[in-house]
Amino acid sequence: MAKKAELLEKAAELGLEMTDKNTIAEIEAALESADIPSQPEEKHAAKAGKRSEKSLREADEKAEKEARKEAGDTTPLDEDAEASVKKGPKPVVRPRIERRSKGYRKVAELIEKDKVYALADALELVTKTSSVKFDASVEVHVRLGVDPRQADQNVRATVSLPNGTGKTVRVAVFAPEADHAAAKKAGADVIGDEDFLKQLDKEELHFDILVATPQYMPKLGKYARLLGPRGLMPNPKAGTVATDVAKAVSDAKTGKVEYRVDKQAIVHLAIGKVSFGADKLAANAKAFFDSLQSQKPSSLKGVYVKTTSISTTMGPGIKVENVVN
Repeated sequence: MAKKAELLEKAAELGLEMTDKNTIAEIEAALESADIPSQPEEKHAAKAGKRSEKSLREADEKAEKEARKEAGDTTPLDEDAEASVKKGPKPVVRPRIERRSKGYRKVAELIEKDKVYALADALELVTKTSSVKFDASVEVHVRLGVDPRQADQNVRATVSLPNGTGKTVRVAVFAPEADHAAAKKAGADVIGDEDFLKQLDKEELHFDILVATPQYMPKLGKYARLLGPRGLMPNPKAGTVATDVAKAVSDAKTGKVEYRVDKQAIVHLAIGKVSFGADKLAANAKAFFDSLQSQKPSSLKGVYVKTTSISTTMGPGIKVENVVN
């Protein structure tokens, strides 16, 4: 009876109409079917310890972040987060001229900015703008209006500079034995036949220009990957594939150079050394510009020469009036 009294007391607390006439089974069934409000479950850390507590904390932070995001609140959660959003000052970039050497900046002061010089004046000035200790080369850079991707506008030719380039050119000859004596007399540095191929097998390239006869060119086919990227592969347009080997060697030794337009439609050529002086440089420059004029593509409809500049090795550029139409 004590159990029944206890069950009736719980039923009364829940507002259930139960009396002594109800059996214990009926009272227990009523209690079980009663709508008892559920208590919120408490989060308990697993026995793993700190790691489980950290996981719970991260989950809470993630849930809070998602709730803030849905509400459209993008304010950082704390001062540290706000500090991480702030960007520092932009780095100060110095002008290019200030990043140059003292010697370069000194000679650059001799050139008037944005002024376009006459060729004679530019050549006179360029001999004074070398900032290096060695005898620098004088280079001409011409930007053309051609499209190098078009075969008929791919400007490429050779020119004989009256005063040479000022460089010591090593010439190699790959020709039959009958031409060896003439090549040696003309000044060839390396002469060979089958023994020359053995040097190429070892990748021994002790020369700057390679001259070959037409009948020997097929033998150089297997060395195209060795010679081509270095600009050493003989080419008829460059005058390095010739039946008259002695003349080809003589031309190479006395200042015959090749020039060609690059992918950016620019022609670069060294026309001598600073030590040449303005007069010799002017003669070489005239020979080059005359040659460049003769190579103007007939299919070109626009401007042939866009800009011209002259500089020394590692020296400032000097804008020059176009002397080629």
